[in-house]
Amino acid sequence: MELPIATVIKDSYERMPRQMKAGARWLLDHPTEVALLSMREQARRAGVPAATLTRLAKRLGFDGFDSLKEIFAGAIRERPESFAGRAEELLARREAEGDVALIGDTIEFLHGHLRELAQPSTIAALAAAADVMTDARHIFCLGLRSSFPAAYLMHYVGSLLGSSTVLVDGVGGTANDALQTVGPRDVLLAVTVSPYTRHTLQAAEFAVSRGAKLVALTDSELSPVARLAEVLIRVHTETPSFFHTMTPAFAAVECLVELIAAKRGRSALEALARNEAHLAAFDTYVLKTPRNSELLSIVTEPPIQKAPRRSRRRGT
Repeated sequence: MELPIATVIKDSYERMPRQMKAGARWLLDHPTEVALLSMREQARRAGVPAATLTRLAKRLGFDGFDSLKEIFAGAIRERPESFAGRAEELLARREAEGDVALIGDTIEFLHGHLRELAQPSTIAALAAAADVMTDARHIFCLGLRSSFPAAYLMHYVGSLLGSSTVLVDGVGGTANDALQTVGPRDVLLAVTVSPYTRHTLQAAEFAVSRGAKLVALTDSELSPVARLAEVLIRVHTETPSFFHTMTPAFAAVECLVELIAAKRGRSALEALARNEAHLAAFDTYVLKTPRNSELLSIVTEPPIQKAPRRSRRRGT
């Protein structure tokens, strides 16, 4: 949800006190909840006193929090009716008890998060990221703790497509060593969500200082890496569970590699075919799929030779 007030919040964010920053992050990261929940409940989820949200609203030029909330509620009303209806139904279901309600709420959250990836602003960000990554000399992939699987997926599938990917994984404390060669023709994909890891921010700052482009896959426009990013891809992470979800980050990476494959065209198919041939040489998989055979034919079958054209002479 893009609102004019979001620009005001971001412009004044660095000058806010610590607790007010937490409230500001809540507003930007949970616009639907801002429109639907009471101020007291929002304060509880943001981890700040309710009075902090009131002071934040006044700092932004409103009479009180209700006036600020109405801005978000108005945006919700302008969106498709089904979206607001689903959100209200979700809040009602959270009052239910039992395993069915618990799993149902989580899946509903994930469904909403994945729908956000199809919003025009996110699609534009994914396309822009795919452009810079397709043209890159190397794609450095970094993600720590829960963010690591998404970074690894980019490294693994990207390498299958023929991209020169480098996983910044830090085995044996050597994470920084992987960035020795980073330069202006490279891209660093940094996956990081709250609470953000210090090393990811340091690596991003280093790569940008060397002229590399940063693609930040993160959960907020106020993420520490956001200010450094050439392209910012925002994903949601909140769930009813005790732990955040990385499913949207995975989906975003899957969209990225799909776009990169399309942009690389036949060279991506040839790289995939070479990889399949290598795996087949080691009899890696138990089952062979028709798609594997199709890819292998790209590099194993000789190109079709066209017969030379015969010149035609007009009769005299």
